[in-house]
Amino acid sequence: MVKNIKLEEETTGAMLLLDTLIELGVDTIFGYPGGSVLPLYDAIYDHQINHILTRHEQGAVHAAEGYAKSTGKPGVVVVTSGPGATNAVTGIADAMSDSVPLIVFTGQVTTPGIGKDAFQEADMVGMTMPITKYNYQIRDTKEIPKVLTEAYHIATTGRKGPVVIDIPKDITIESVKTVSKKDVVLPSYQPTISPNKLQVKKLLDYLATAKKPLIVAGGGVNYAEGSQELVAFAEKYQIPVLSTLLGLGAMPSDHELFLGMGGMHGSYAANMALTETDFLINIGARFDDRLASAPDKFATNALVAHIDIDPAEIGKIIKTQLPIVADAKKTLKAMLAQEGKRPQDEEWVKTVKQNKQKHPFTYDRTQTAEIKPQRVVELIGKITKGDAIVVTDVGQHQMWTAQFYPVKHSKQLITSGGLGTMGFGIPAAIGAKLANPEKEVVLFVGDGGFQMTSQELAILNIYHTPIKIILLNNHSLGMVRQWQESFFGERRSESVFEEQPNFQLLAQAYGIEAVNIREDEELEEKLTEAFANKEVSTLIEVQISPTEHVLPMVPAGQPNDQMIGVE
Repeated sequence: MVKNIKLEEETTGAMLLLDTLIELGVDTIFGYPGGSVLPLYDAIYDHQINHILTRHEQGAVHAAEGYAKSTGKPGVVVVTSGPGATNAVTGIADAMSDSVPLIVFTGQVTTPGIGKDAFQEADMVGMTMPITKYNYQIRDTKEIPKVLTEAYHIATTGRKGPVVIDIPKDITIESVKTVSKKDVVLPSYQPTISPNKLQVKKLLDYLATAKKPLIVAGGGVNYAEGSQELVAFAEKYQIPVLSTLLGLGAMPSDHELFLGMGGMHGSYAANMALTETDFLINIGARFDDRLASAPDKFATNALVAHIDIDPAEIGKIIKTQLPIVADAKKTLKAMLAQEGKRPQDEEWVKTVKQNKQKHPFTYDRTQTAEIKPQRVVELIGKITKGDAIVVTDVGQHQMWTAQFYPVKHSKQLITSGGLGTMGFGIPAAIGAKLANPEKEVVLFVGDGGFQMTSQELAILNIYHTPIKIILLNNHSLGMVRQWQESFFGERRSESVFEEQPNFQLLAQAYGIEAVNIREDEELEEKLTEAFANKEVSTLIEVQISPTEHVLPMVPAGQPNDQMIGVE
């Protein structure tokens, strides 16, 4: 029931918005001012809420994603109307793809000007409808608390995701003494959280008869904070586990039952297990095309159980015999609470462990004429003891990081998975550091992605966010070049950077330390020196081999056992 609440004193829509965010537990917002949100920024001037001024609206959304992915709390963004709002679209789409909770306020022209092509008007409700969980346009200042409370609930429950709130300028200027508040009751939005007990029992019954059971751990396990339960379940029934890219950290990388990442650039052990399993338990993964490049040839011997909080994902790509719509952690707890029978075939676990030992992720360790990027990642894993929050941009370096950094914990690897957004890295690392000031944050980025959002380096000293930036420079768009070399007759069309800026001078221009590493023999010493001072941001540019490929690789459209580059 909606209640009209009388305020102690008259307040503007802008101040009402900020006060409501504080009531909801929001303490930090990322943004960029402009004409339509000037009343809101005027209110921020006197308000207790913490505002981070990025240098581009896309950077603001990616920084909010880094904040959200590393904490589980929603990231909050404010951008102005027109180009300010449209610049945020890429980040919103990225968050939707990776189930990241965001609340994005887009400024809008005054209410009388909507639909009249006013200066800097853009239809953000229509534009963002396909890339949000929900969106609003506020037309009554009194509705601000109700809309924000609903938006927060929608963004942070069920399958998490971004919510856009379009707010006309006059709504933030108008003063009110009465507001509308209500308990969040959304009859059309009632996500199923707890699993069906009969389905849980059926899964354990299937497991008791399986000879080659296998778990796929997706991002849903990390989002639900179900890592501890996953490890306990796998250990109880001795089930091997592989993960998706976003599922890394759900099980420590050095656990004896963990096979590594599966799919296109996954491990031999993981992909062969997917090929041979007779009972596949998917927990919180989408069966996307990077895991199941050939759906009709995927896990053909397996009965498939799929646990996911989003019912739309179950059966969408891979035929599922046992669906369970529920939160990953609650389902794992329910499975641990019931007594099942451990599968009897001990040869299965022995075989997958042998595959892991025989065919680990590797590279030519004898070649020292050029710096191997995999060695860079390995050394940084050693220097940071595998405890850093690791952020990546998108490309070859992202896959090398997934393969070679020893990820131990949930929410430790921050990366753009589903949308694969170049430019994600720098602002996301800043957002992660702001959210976790006590933790070491390391960013791996390529020379392509670095140049897309390098302006956000300006934030590092202003807000004292000391991070280590590992720029793996191969003078090309590495993943694009790899595909051209592998599948397009080595025709490197527009993928090689013949000329590049001086990244060392660029770092100096932003007032941060810079190191350039060119020789393999100096790599470990210079990395150790650069990481010694944790109170300063440092750009560590490493000149890596320009011909290195990410291997192994399952070519697009091929089944998981058709890997190239396996040694």
